[in-house]
Amino acid sequence: MLLDNDTFLTFLHKLFNQSKSSGSLYITMKRYDGRVKPIPKRVQKVKDVHVTNENSCLLRATLGNQKISTV
Repeated sequence: MLLDNDTFLTFLHKLFNQSKSSGSLYITMKRYDGRVKPIPKRVQKVKDVHVTNENSCLLRATLGNQKISTV
């Protein structure tokens, strides 16, 4: 589920506490440019779409079947 930053950190703290007793917590971070669909290869070669000056990242955390994310 996509959360705002403060809520994400609150849930992340809860997941850390749960992972101490059992399970593994995985955290991933990716560059995010706002796209929701992949760009076809032909268009990608012709021009660079979605070029922005502001860099965003997508943070995801998973513990078992619980998944949270934020941008």
